[in-house]
Amino acid sequence: MWDSAISTRFPHFSMSAIQQLCGFAAALERLLSARDAAALDEMWEELNLGQVGWEALALARRANTEALEPALAEVDRRLLAVLERCRALLDPHIVTFRVPELERWQHAAAAALVGARWGVAGLRTVIADTRAPLGRRYFAFLALAERHPKQAWPLFAKYLETPGAHHAFVAAAAEAARYYPGEAHNVIALFQRIRGDQMLRRFLGPKILESLYVLGDPAALPLYEELLVTGHTDPDLGRCEVTRALVGVRKLTGRVAASSKFPDPEEPDVIRALDEAQRIFEEERDRLQPVVVI
Repeated sequence: MWDSAISTRFPHFSMSAIQQLCGFAAALERLLSARDAAALDEMWEELNLGQVGWEALALARRANTEALEPALAEVDRRLLAVLERCRALLDPHIVTFRVPELERWQHAAAAALVGARWGVAGLRTVIADTRAPLGRRYFAFLALAERHPKQAWPLFAKYLETPGAHHAFVAAAAEAARYYPGEAHNVIALFQRIRGDQMLRRFLGPKILESLYVLGDPAALPLYEELLVTGHTDPDLGRCEVTRALVGVRKLTGRVAASSKFPDPEEPDVIRALDEAQRIFEEERDRLQPVVVI
């Protein structure tokens, strides 16, 4: 039923995006039929709703999504209905874990719907509206970062340069910087400013270094060389500052440097590790990840 409706209503758009949005809407519809909180939670897990929802909404944040407007409106309506249903259940587990996720999805869907209807101008209007829910403004900001129009850079730069700006917006601005060649100094300055704050550094550091990798600007080389010795290490390659620095140095200079993680750069295992890290970094170079806004 859903496939035939998709083909009829959206013949000129990416079938992947449309199918995922319609599949998400269908899954939400099923939740409305749950007889009680236990059944709803079991259905949520069975449908793998967390992954289904975020993947569908990630595709909807991008540019040229005008044809997705009807599907997004349907998702938005069903999210509101499921939210009402979940709040009425008064179950502690549902209220604590499921309702916040649904609220984030609803803000993400509403922001994507604004982007589909009114484009960049609509997104900027939501971002500027301080009376709007923080989550709504954040997802509009993230959608603007996904589209990264040239004229939006001053807004992103403002968040990068403002101490005390909301961490979620700073993170999105740091990720958006990868699309603006010549602006590497802004994210380098942000890293230097937050490097002594271990919580902020753990949160923002990978996003900053990911953008520097994509930009490939030689201005980042001194920071990379510093991190070879002083950077944090982590089993997760994306969160390991030393690995990020090693890949960055190799990309800019062609050499494999010694580091606190790999003292002997000529070891074959080092080359294999860097090749694997670079493969992952390349796969993720155009992927912006939403954060949990509290």
